[in-house]
Amino acid sequence: MNVRQPILLLASLLVSAAASAATVTPLHDNWRLQSACTVKADGAAISAAGFGADDWLKTSVPNTVLAAQVAAKVFPDPYFGMNLRNIPGANYPIGHNFANMPMPQDSPYRCGWWYRTEFTALAAGRDKRVWLHFGGINYRGEVWVNGHRIADSTQVAGAYRTYDFDVTDAVKPGAKNVLAVQTFAPTEKELGINWVDWNPCPPDKDMGLWGDVNLVETGAVTLRSPMAVTHFTDPSLSTAELTVYAELHNAIDHEVQGRVSGTVAGVRIEQPVKLAANEDKTVVFSPEQFANLRIHNPKAWWPTQMGEPHLEQLTMSFEDRGVKTDEQTVAFGIREITSELTATGGRLFRINGKPLLIRGAGWSQDMLLRTDEHRLREQVRMVGDMHLNTIRLEGKLETEDFFRITDEQGILVLPGWCCCDHWEHWSEWGPQDLPVATASLRSQLLRLRSHASVLVWLNGSDNAPPANVESAYLKVEAEVHWPNPILSAASTQNTAGGGPNGVKMTGPYDYVAPSYWYVDVHNGGAYGFNTETSPGPAITSLASRAKFLPDPEAWPPSANWSYHNGGGEFSTLKVLDESMAAVYAKPGSAADYERIAQTMAYDSERAMYEAYSKNKYVSTGVIQWMLNNAWPSMIWHLYDYYLDTDAGYYAAKKACEPLHIQYSYDDHSIVVVNSSYVPASGLHAKVRVHGMGWKDLYSAEANVDAIADSSQTVFELPDSLSTGVDKIFFIDLSLSDASGRVVSHNFYWVPYTLTTFDFARTDYTHTPASRHEDLTALASLPKAEIKAEAAIERTAHGRRVSVQLNNPSSTLAFQVRVAPRTADGGLIAPVLWSDNWVELAPGESVTLTADLPEGAPETTVIHVDGWNIAPLVLTPTAAAAAHGGE
Repeated sequence: MNVRQPILLLASLLVSAAASAATVTPLHDNWRLQSACTVKADGAAISAAGFGADDWLKTSVPNTVLAAQVAAKVFPDPYFGMNLRNIPGANYPIGHNFANMPMPQDSPYRCGWWYRTEFTALAAGRDKRVWLHFGGINYRGEVWVNGHRIADSTQVAGAYRTYDFDVTDAVKPGAKNVLAVQTFAPTEKELGINWVDWNPCPPDKDMGLWGDVNLVETGAVTLRSPMAVTHFTDPSLSTAELTVYAELHNAIDHEVQGRVSGTVAGVRIEQPVKLAANEDKTVVFSPEQFANLRIHNPKAWWPTQMGEPHLEQLTMSFEDRGVKTDEQTVAFGIREITSELTATGGRLFRINGKPLLIRGAGWSQDMLLRTDEHRLREQVRMVGDMHLNTIRLEGKLETEDFFRITDEQGILVLPGWCCCDHWEHWSEWGPQDLPVATASLRSQLLRLRSHASVLVWLNGSDNAPPANVESAYLKVEAEVHWPNPILSAASTQNTAGGGPNGVKMTGPYDYVAPSYWYVDVHNGGAYGFNTETSPGPAITSLASRAKFLPDPEAWPPSANWSYHNGGGEFSTLKVLDESMAAVYAKPGSAADYERIAQTMAYDSERAMYEAYSKNKYVSTGVIQWMLNNAWPSMIWHLYDYYLDTDAGYYAAKKACEPLHIQYSYDDHSIVVVNSSYVPASGLHAKVRVHGMGWKDLYSAEANVDAIADSSQTVFELPDSLSTGVDKIFFIDLSLSDASGRVVSHNFYWVPYTLTTFDFARTDYTHTPASRHEDLTALASLPKAEIKAEAAIERTAHGRRVSVQLNNPSSTLAFQVRVAPRTADGGLIAPVLWSDNWVELAPGESVTLTADLPEGAPETTVIHVDGWNIAPLVLTPTAAAAAHGGE
């Protein structure tokens, strides 16, 4: 029996390729799953025809063991209340990092778990090879086909490795075959998947087949991981030099002479290649050798706001004696990413030579690693709707669908390894760890290297690897011709191999007043590149809480609520709660708590992004921690697990809009930011300042010409405002274009005396206040009256709802929120409003619009509430059909 070892140089198979000489059969359905402690048979027996597995759990792949059990309703929804704690093996201390703890002795996941399926292989042809591709096995595994062991648990080790096993000699062509895989959970001393302090860890530690499994039939030579790398010869971008790479493998025991050919952005390329028996070779097409790879007047790929994310195609194949043995097609962008240190030490990224202020947020996969392309697409759409340009992946390296969508939508991705477990416990590494780490790195870089959206690779997160590990990583990165910048960590560290990172990870991760982002000059404030930071908690709406809490209106919050906080220092919301009571008011109900917390999140999230925008390019990037959650959570998100858009979502959307007017807490200036790459002339800026009784305190207007990618001061508010008798003043800003259309409207509630921060007591979570600001007067705002109407019209894209709000009263209507709900108050999401959490001055009107998601009930109602208005429930009327193809 001659079963070949895995070819570790092969990248993930591109199953979505438009054309392929290979035949790819996804092994997605008809799997069975059972604990090895229950099955009294070995791999040879389990992978034999006729083995009885009908009583095993039915599942599909990819699915972790626990995800499969949850889908089969072995356990009730583990995301509801504290159900997760009732699953055997979930008895580790709440708030602790289970990745660093051994599996409990009585855990059902201490055993291996068997996955079993049957498949039919095609009839074999001349020099045909049959491969089993695994996109992700966590953590160790044994692979068996038809009673033959293909690989054991020393060969299958590493959550982030991909595998391609040559099973040609084990399969039966044209007949039924059996595949059985035993998987083993990672130990606390292995390079597994870790949830840090973001959320609990599932009790199975995400063991199982979490990536795709495919049967692939090719010729003798495989071609994998094609990539086109761009270099522009000058700033005009009129000529792009492309260098094309692909990985070849000769799977047979004699020499093969053939030809690699293909098209790249419509340009034909080919060259002869000789491969020795079982040889791996990287084939390269350079513009020095192939002059037609100098592309004139190319159409470049740009991130969102910089231009169009235009994609080209690269198709490559290998031919042996006129027969294609393998072919791959990938989408790629003609773009060049570089980075440099600014004069003040910040890491600045350039796309096609142009500087880019990175404004993004940190991503999390589902806690059970479940995948859903529609959900992925919705989330990336939400990132674009907020005008963010980057998603950071700390571990959680996502699927091909994810990267295809980010390529298409022009959202940059900042991937790298995770912190806080064995990945960064280098002093505890054994002899097996570095080979697993480098094999994992090779797998992921070969998988990611062709994607236009990938910005950089981080070899560490909180810490840079030691010299021997970094050297091994850099060697892999050179061997795979990684085309983008590399940083040793997401923190401020200098290494011999990588030099200075030019980024920081100084927090905060918990609530800070909005002025923090402007006045801090040593920690998380708006200078340099902050790779993860935020004002912390994000309290979900009642409609969302009802989906995961048995007591969504409990007051004070119950243990069910607390279980959905973070871990470690973030297992309580003490910092937020104390600040809320001191600055705004002590809440008397769950509704009060949600309302005030949302306003606090809005105020500080907006200030964070705005401070970094004002200071560009002294500031070069900021990543909100986080974008989303792995499960329903009370911390660190801009939209919640159910895709409900919180106040922080609209704060980010406001702060990052392409043309924007904003207030500065440090010098009381009014700044216009142009985040687009075209000049905007003929703008008109207005500022109005009012006191608590809506008394006029100050006003000014000015014409503005905003150059491309700029930040400029337009007004400076007079110091005399701080001598008023009121404790709060309201700043109402607007920016109109040359036609008079308002392109930015922004409203602030600012205390006369800002928070005083105790910087000496700063820790990694936040900087505490030695004296809080005072916004308590907001709790006693006079009641405002809101007149509201809602209408729904049918468009080519579905149903669009519009809500007209009018304030006929003589007082400000503060933080008014609109939310679509079912007739009984249930959540409808995602719904991306044009604006939300808005203020209406006396006599002011505004119309808010959004598209309802598919499946929203015909009886959708609109809830309207705010700080000082009576809640309303609107039944939308039918509007006239939209015109112009809407």
